[in-house]
Amino acid sequence: MSQTKYESQLREPLVNGNKTYGQVTNDIVHTIEVKPTRLWYIGFYVSVVLLLFGVYSVYREVTYGIGQWNVNKTIGWGWDITNFVWWVGIGHAGTLISAILLLFRQGWRTGVNRAAEAMTIFAVMCAGQFPIFHMGRVWMAFFTLPYPNTRGPLWPNFNSPLLWDVFAISTYFTVSLLFWYSGLLPDMATIRDRAKTKLRKHLYGIASFGWSGSTKHWQRHESLSLVLAGLSTPLVLSVHTIVSFDFATSVVPGWHTTIFPPYFVAGAIFSGFAMVQTLMLITRKVMNLQDYITLGHIEAMNKVIVLTGSIVGCAYLTELFMAWYSMVPFEQDIFFKYRIAGPYGWSYWLMMTCNVISPQLFWFRKLRRNVTFTFIMSIVVNIGMWFERFVIIVSSLYRDYLPSSWSVYYRPSIWEVGFYLGTFGLFFTCYFLFSKYFPVIAIAEIKHVLKTTGESFKNDMSALEQKGADSFYEEMHHDHHEEGSVKVAHH
Repeated sequence: MSQTKYESQLREPLVNGNKTYGQVTNDIVHTIEVKPTRLWYIGFYVSVVLLLFGVYSVYREVTYGIGQWNVNKTIGWGWDITNFVWWVGIGHAGTLISAILLLFRQGWRTGVNRAAEAMTIFAVMCAGQFPIFHMGRVWMAFFTLPYPNTRGPLWPNFNSPLLWDVFAISTYFTVSLLFWYSGLLPDMATIRDRAKTKLRKHLYGIASFGWSGSTKHWQRHESLSLVLAGLSTPLVLSVHTIVSFDFATSVVPGWHTTIFPPYFVAGAIFSGFAMVQTLMLITRKVMNLQDYITLGHIEAMNKVIVLTGSIVGCAYLTELFMAWYSMVPFEQDIFFKYRIAGPYGWSYWLMMTCNVISPQLFWFRKLRRNVTFTFIMSIVVNIGMWFERFVIIVSSLYRDYLPSSWSVYYRPSIWEVGFYLGTFGLFFTCYFLFSKYFPVIAIAEIKHVLKTTGESFKNDMSALEQKGADSFYEEMHHDHHEEGSVKVAHH
C-alpha cells in the first residue's frame, strides 16, 4: 500500500502496455515453451565451436606445458591474468543489480536482474579457469586449499593474495548461485504448472523444490532474498579488492599503490554493467521483450556506466599525479616512458578513449535512450576495460628494475588467444541454454512492480487523480455558488 501511495506519477512505467498478470506469464514463458528461433541456433552453434577451440587450446597447454604460451622471463602472466581480472569484473554487475538495488528498493532492477545474475555465475566460471590452468600442472590445484594433509609441513602461503582469491571467488560464486537459484523457484513452479508433457512437469517440479506459492513459502523466500542480498553486498566490494591485491601487494612500479582497491571495484562495476547492456539488448530483440526491458531500464544502466566511467577516469589521472608527485624515477618511467609513450603506448590511449572519453557521451539524454548507440558503447567499454588490465600488467612488467631482464615485445600465442575465445564460447553456450530453459526475466518480480509502476496502473492513477481534482474543483465551485446565494438572500 505504502509503495502505491508514494509512487511518483512523473516516472515512466517499468512495464509497457496494459498487461494483466496472465499476459506477463505468457510473454515470458512463451519463449521456453516453443522451439528456438533460427537466430538462437546460429548463436548457440557459434558458441559451441568457440568452446571446442578453447578446449583444444587448453589441451595443448596442459599436454606440452606453459611454453605453448608466449609468456617470458618478466611477463609471467600476460593474457592469462588480464582475462582473469576482466571476467571477474564482468561478474560484478549481476550481484550489484540484484543485491544492492534490492536493498535500496529500486524497482527498475526487476527487468534485468535475472539475466545479470546468470551472467555473474557464467563469468566467474570463466574467470576461475585462468589461474588453475596457469599452474601448468593442473592436478596440483587442490594445493591451494588449506586442509589437513599427511604430506608434512605443506601448507598454502596465507600471505599470498592469490590464495585469498581462491576464498573470495569461491564464496562469491556460492552466494551468487544461491541468490540466482532461490529467485528462480517461483518461476520454475509457474513453468511446471503450465507444462504440457509429463517429462517437463517432472523436471521443472524437481527444480522448483515443491513450491506451492503459499504465504509461508513467500515469506521465507523474501527473508532468504534479503539475507543473501546482505551477504552479497560486502562481497561485491571485497572480491575485486582482493583481485587488486594481486598487484598492489607487490613492489612492482605502477602496481604498488593504495588506490587499486576502489579503482578496481569501480572498473568492475563499469565493465559488468556494459556486459549486462550487451546481453539485455540482444535478449530484448531476439525474444521480443521490449515491454519488459524498456528504454527506462537502458537509461538507468547508462547512468551507472557514466558514473563509474568518470570514477575510473579520476583513478587514471590520480595514478599519473602520484607518479609525478612521488619523484620516484621508476614510477615516473613506467607511467610517462612506457605507458603513455613507448611500444605499448597505443594500448594506453585506446584504454583512455574507450573508458573515459566515450562514456561521457551518455550525459546526453537522447544518446542514453538510443538502443543502437548503447549497444555499440557497451562493446566499446568492455574492449577498453580489457585493455586497462592489459596495460596494467604488460606495460609494468616488460621493463622492471633490472635492465638485463628486460623482455622483448610481448605478443600472445594462438593458444593464449584460443583459451580466451574458449571462455567466450563457454559463457555464451551457458547463456543460450539458460535463455532457452529458464525465464530470462523474473516473472514474480515483474508482477510485483506491475501493480505499482506498470503502464495500466499509472494510467488508472492519473485518471483517478484527475477525477479527484475535477470533483474538488466542482465542490469548491458549488460552495462558492452557495455562499453567493446566501449573501443575495441576506440583502
